[in-house]
Amino acid sequence: MIIHLDMDAFFASVEKLDNPELAGKCVLVGSLSPRAVVAAASYEARRFGVRSAMPVYRARKLCPQAVVVAPRHGRYRQVSDQVMTCLRSFSPLVEQVSIDEAFIDTSGCDRLYGGPVRMARKIKAAVFEKVGLTCSVGIAPCKFLAKIASDLKKPDGLSVIRSGQVDDFLARLPVSQVPGVGAKAYKRLQRLGIETLGQVKKWPPGVLEEHLGSLGRRLAMFSRGRDDSPVTPVRPVKSISREKTLLRDTSDKHILAKHLLEQAQFVARNLRTRGLRAETVFIKLKSGDFRQYTRQCRLDRPSQSANRLYQAARQLLENFDNLPPVRLVGMGAGGLRDQFLPRQESLFSSRHGCHGKWEKVEQAADRVIKRFGRDTVRPATLTGPAGRCSKSSD
Repeated sequence: MIIHLDMDAFFASVEKLDNPELAGKCVLVGSLSPRAVVAAASYEARRFGVRSAMPVYRARKLCPQAVVVAPRHGRYRQVSDQVMTCLRSFSPLVEQVSIDEAFIDTSGCDRLYGGPVRMARKIKAAVFEKVGLTCSVGIAPCKFLAKIASDLKKPDGLSVIRSGQVDDFLARLPVSQVPGVGAKAYKRLQRLGIETLGQVKKWPPGVLEEHLGSLGRRLAMFSRGRDDSPVTPVRPVKSISREKTLLRDTSDKHILAKHLLEQAQFVARNLRTRGLRAETVFIKLKSGDFRQYTRQCRLDRPSQSANRLYQAARQLLENFDNLPPVRLVGMGAGGLRDQFLPRQESLFSSRHGCHGKWEKVEQAADRVIKRFGRDTVRPATLTGPAGRCSKSSD
């Protein structure tokens, strides 16, 4: 049996934990920017129809009494680490899939905890005791069913789908509740006359794959109660990125470059913290009509230098001709590898030595920041009211 744990309204719950005055109130985590979206909503706010990813202005219309709190991602990561440490005290087979959820394989734990249900109750109690927050838990024979089960009795719930109940449960399960089925996929399924996983089972897997690609193949497996994906304790980081929705649309590359510079600082600092170097850099732009543009390049050598990442991102930006007004700008690094893997040095180019020096400079800056605070060392371009960029999302 697999356990899926999902923290209840995680960001909003952390804000209430740290500020008891918010207890019982409708709390929205976000900003008051005209384009801000709700990062998390407390259950009190959800009763008014507020949900995550909803524009904040719309959420405040639905729930005028809501208290809007600025996100504190560092604090959320800190609490998340405490939760995951708690889970790993129960089993070595813990797979963290996001900042507030994880899978736990209960294999070999029956004698220790008296079965999966008792184990889940002990996990819920331990998380509440150590962190002070509630969570919802689902138990099922496979991962996708455990994830669905954890959402059945929120908040602070515990739901079990036993092996003998799987067929009946799947026959009635709406496809809209299956992980990975977004709005577009759901519309395609509706056009095929499919509303439940029971109806999916009647379709040949090959036909589903023609209409839905790899999702069709997965749905065919799920409809038969099959999900062979194991609980993987270590999930390698594939990329690190940062993006920001602008207050006003702009096609001014000088303004966009400033945001790329700040984002490069964030991405590079995360690379150094994780002991990684990046082989590729990518940028993401979204126009006012929500069209998305992406560009990517490969670095001449893996790097964890903000200067090097920024130079690559800036060049990608400059390559855009007739750039439309942009509402969102982001950049990231991919092709991540361990920083201690050997690197081939160039015999002819002096640029590599320059990039290596930048890495040393930035490592020294990291030590200053760690001792004296985040804003003690910043690129001159980002200092002062005019250069300062507001917080982004990662």
